[in-house]
Amino acid sequence: MGLRTMLGAVAALGVLAGMAAAQDADRVAVITPYLAQPGTQFYLDGFEAEAEARGWDVNVVDTAGDIAAVISRIEDAVTQQVDAIVINVDPAQVEAGLVQAQAAGIPVIGMDAGSHELLATNVTSNGYAMAAETAAYVANRIGGKGRVVLFTFDPFPPVQVRGVIADAVFGNYPDIEIIDRITPDVQDGGIADSRAKMEAILAANPDPGSIAAVWAAWDQPALGALQAIEAAGRGDEGIVITGIDANPQAREAIAQGGSFEASVAQDFVGIGKATAEAVARVIAGEEIREPVTYVPTRLITASNVNE
Repeated sequence: MGLRTMLGAVAALGVLAGMAAAQDADRVAVITPYLAQPGTQFYLDGFEAEAEARGWDVNVVDTAGDIAAVISRIEDAVTQQVDAIVINVDPAQVEAGLVQAQAAGIPVIGMDAGSHELLATNVTSNGYAMAAETAAYVANRIGGKGRVVLFTFDPFPPVQVRGVIADAVFGNYPDIEIIDRITPDVQDGGIADSRAKMEAILAANPDPGSIAAVWAAWDQPALGALQAIEAAGRGDEGIVITGIDANPQAREAIAQGGSFEASVAQDFVGIGKATAEAVARVIAGEEIREPVTYVPTRLITASNVNE
């Protein structure tokens, strides 16, 4: 065999080895209707970085707000016989897909999704603790009395629990009145519709002091409320605004020292990485005993926003 022939054979073997490695790579489908949300984008940054390090073949599917379509995409992943599925959606609303995945022996992991018996685990922040911290912050700042607007989102369990806890905290103060409970449209991210709804609330409550605070279950409604308050020329009334997530826009608003005073920093990238670690465990055949895997959080105010 000549040198050229030998080199050609070695090259061919390299190509075949590469093809075999690609075929052996674990395949993971990540399915979400919420890719427009900054938090979801950061989850994916963390997840994909970890997946790349592990050599996985990852397919990210965005249904653009269509929750029903998630079921079909789970069914597609089952048909493709992926090694694992990750969802970022209320599992109760896509249970039909989860049943099919279970029947096919494909593990499903929640990435800030919500608890469900058909999930191997749900990786998330502690929504109970985050909501309690920001609601307590509001109650303290307004001296335990005043009229408060809540922005919640019950269709998504990780956010729904925040509203439940906020209700409990504010309900413990007889002089705090919840004057409105808003569920904004989140298809465009949530800021625009929250602003519009807050503008209507401000118009219905025009007197200074008629609104003491705005508690939002995540940052987009808080930012929309801030825009409405400032546009109405009511930024100097001392209306306290809090959010949850501490995304870059929220941090910037908090740093400016205006009405938006506090948020809670979730470790979104850390959630993504922890989700990938959970996927690796179930692919290896391990049974995860904890139905929920919590990733730590931190309260962000003007005092530490630049840290």
